[in-house]
Amino acid sequence: MIVHPTYFSPVIQYVALANAEEIIFEAEDNYQKQTFRNRCYIYGANGKQLLTVPVLHTKKDGHQKTKDVKIDNSFSWQKLHKRSLETAYRSSPFFEFYEDEVIKIFQKKIDFLLDLNLETYQIISELLPLELTVRNTKVYKEEYSEKQDLRYLVNAKSKVNYHFETYQQVFADKHNFIPNLSILDLLFNEGPNALTYLEDHKKLIELNA
Repeated sequence: MIVHPTYFSPVIQYVALANAEEIIFEAEDNYQKQTFRNRCYIYGANGKQLLTVPVLHTKKDGHQKTKDVKIDNSFSWQKLHKRSLETAYRSSPFFEFYEDEVIKIFQKKIDFLLDLNLETYQIISELLPLELTVRNTKVYKEEYSEKQDLRYLVNAKSKVNYHFETYQQVFADKHNFIPNLSILDLLFNEGPNALTYLEDHKKLIELNA
């Protein structure tokens, strides 16, 4: 199964990961804007809230490998994301249980977006936990006939409506259930039950692949 490494990926991507035996991370693609490569959505007091990692864009021909994209650390994005997560999830059942491991990512300087995304995957895979064989692509291939190609999950503007079972969310009494947010939303609200939830939704990947 091949997917893009993304920033605290949406729940649907972790449905794919939780139901796979081997994961291939796309590491040789060209960077595209408006994808989950550098953004995620959480559940804030006002509803769906976007967190974006600022990146430095090339001024050349417009084509830049994702693995070469650097994070713009002139912005205090790490402090902003950490504060946003604390505000959104401080009262969730399992925030304090996972907090120390998650906030480590905001306490060190990371230069490349790909490195950041791979580290967020490592954090989540240990907390769920996931035990997968993982490798990165060495060359870019447009099509994968022998593997399940789920790189389309990187598209943040996708209109696919995944029918997730509801789980309790902090602000659901104000804005109802919001599906397919960052994996952090599921983890902070469901804790040890998060992995079972992901495994139970395997049919969503099969229906939309």
